[in-house]
Amino acid sequence: MSPPLTRIESDARLPESADVVVIGGGVIGVSSAYQLARKGLSVALVEKGHVGCEQSSRNWGWCRQQGRARAEIPLARESLRLWEEMQADAGEDAGFRRTGVLFLTKNPAELAAWEKWAEIAREMQVHSTVLTPSEVQERLPHNTDTWVGGLVTPSDGRAEPSMAVPVLAKAARKHGVTIHQDCAARGLETSAGRVSGVVTEKGTIRASSVLLAGGAWSSLFCRRHGIDLPIGLVNATACRTTPAPEITDGALGTDFFCVRRRLDGGLTLALRGRGTVELTPDLIRYARTFLPTYRQRRKGLKISFGKPFLDQLLRGTSWRLDQPSPFEAERVRDPAPDMTLVEEALAALIKANPNLEGIGIAEAWGGTIDTTPDTIPVISAVDTLPGFFLATGFSGHGFGIGPGAGRLAADIVTGDTPLIDPAAYSHQRLVDGRPLAPVGLF
Repeated sequence: MSPPLTRIESDARLPESADVVVIGGGVIGVSSAYQLARKGLSVALVEKGHVGCEQSSRNWGWCRQQGRARAEIPLARESLRLWEEMQADAGEDAGFRRTGVLFLTKNPAELAAWEKWAEIAREMQVHSTVLTPSEVQERLPHNTDTWVGGLVTPSDGRAEPSMAVPVLAKAARKHGVTIHQDCAARGLETSAGRVSGVVTEKGTIRASSVLLAGGAWSSLFCRRHGIDLPIGLVNATACRTTPAPEITDGALGTDFFCVRRRLDGGLTLALRGRGTVELTPDLIRYARTFLPTYRQRRKGLKISFGKPFLDQLLRGTSWRLDQPSPFEAERVRDPAPDMTLVEEALAALIKANPNLEGIGIAEAWGGTIDTTPDTIPVISAVDTLPGFFLATGFSGHGFGIGPGAGRLAADIVTGDTPLIDPAAYSHQRLVDGRPLAPVGLF
């Protein structure tokens, strides 16, 4: 079932034209639209469902620098600043707080890797501290498990997925962004070899620039236009508990379960590194590209073969733009939660923290993570189609780094000096045949 989510109203009229059309109303699309409008451009945002309805409201709510790949650290650092700025600009609470992130481990080799990462992070102005077992115990006095150490980043934060993206969308609207929900983008119009507009189910918007921030739907949209975009889909499960005694004011990760303190007094809870990979024709197409990542992370993954495979076979990757598209057939992707994972996570949490005895599960939900072969997102122009840009494939990192990703995407679309070096986020790296392997600690 879908988790709670604040709803906002759509604008009444679809514009005939805009400087930029943003496809996708998650945290990436909304943040990009906000930043583009701040640069003085007219922006229309179209969303097939409603703002924040898919992974942006189904994630853990962590906003972290900790453990990021080297290429992502500057983007994560900037995102934390922008979370504060955008929340203030909206004039409403998105739930963002700098309450820190703490990871624990029982594995000495993992702790050694954290020590090396902390040295790199310090060079990039992110200050994380490796903790001894006694220092872990001081921070978590009710924890009865045994750890060889921990890694803490006090400047990291958390936000509330049920509130955050709608609040950021209101901030974007203040700067002139028009928001169109229940309005699927069916495809692109082109003229003289470049983008000239977006065909939606409610009409065409003329535009010379289009940014696709479609998450799990991005690869399918690109295939309609002959553009390769290797994206794997992983269904993950999370839940929220009933009100619970405080064990941390921020986010806590272990080798098994991860939790985040919620504003409602409960905890968002999930299992680390666990999920179900959907086997689809597209995934088979890109299997060789994804093989290194799968080998590294297969311990926590299941493989699912079923309706998504058959649906993709039947619908194909070509449809007429004057007829309903696959994006209208499934407005909100809402996979069922894996209740086995929920039960395992709750049991492990209580076993390590006996003071939580008696709490229960208030709600559980599933979500779909769009993953690239190296787990680094694509924030890039598409070289083969001028005027078309991507901000997708965030591999479970999108909520936390969304504001910074939106700023970088806006810089690339407008040709301004980019916030950070965008080379690591290029679309071309995924399609030029170079070897790709996952990076980052978590």
